[in-house]
Amino acid sequence: MKTLDKLTERSGNQCELCAATENLSIYDVPPTASNLSDREILVCENCLNQIEKKEELNANHWQCLSTSIWNENIPVQVVSWRMLNRFRNESWAADLLDMMYLDDETLDWAKQTGDHEGDGSIDLHKDCNGNILIGGDTVTLIKDLDVKGSTLNAKIGTAVRNIRLVHDNTEQIEGKIDGQQIVILTKYVKKQS
Repeated sequence: MKTLDKLTERSGNQCELCAATENLSIYDVPPTASNLSDREILVCENCLNQIEKKEELNANHWQCLSTSIWNENIPVQVVSWRMLNRFRNESWAADLLDMMYLDDETLDWAKQTGDHEGDGSIDLHKDCNGNILIGGDTVTLIKDLDVKGSTLNAKIGTAVRNIRLVHDNTEQIEGKIDGQQIVILTKYVKKQS
């Protein structure tokens, strides 16, 4: 039986976290080195984007964890625990974490991503208007920019296509202007729709 068919049957064709029925996909619960053979869960696009930190967390959406923490499938329990820990400073999440039980092996797996550390905030690349940027987007410069170490002067209104996000700095993106790869501060770009 294919993984998707197995997960669809197990979940009743709904997100195993929030019970949504549209835009479902397989999420392989990291890390892949886990000794469990079944690490996949079926999730909706909304859950997936927030799990993978591609969107800001929506606390109202994650109230659904009050149900998913009781799911008998270990990968669902692990993701539920991780998401609750991102909200652990909120009373509803702290209460759910107090009620939740994971055996030692499952808890070790859940802790491997580090979601139980830090404050749970997510830093995203955003343009000058606060729009979230993702790799491959096209942006427009909102200011003339002199490129350091070059004679290139990037003019206002220049389109930069197929940007790449600088992994360790949410205030920077990379893109090509006149065939030259440069780093651009996100505060000087506007996302094209």
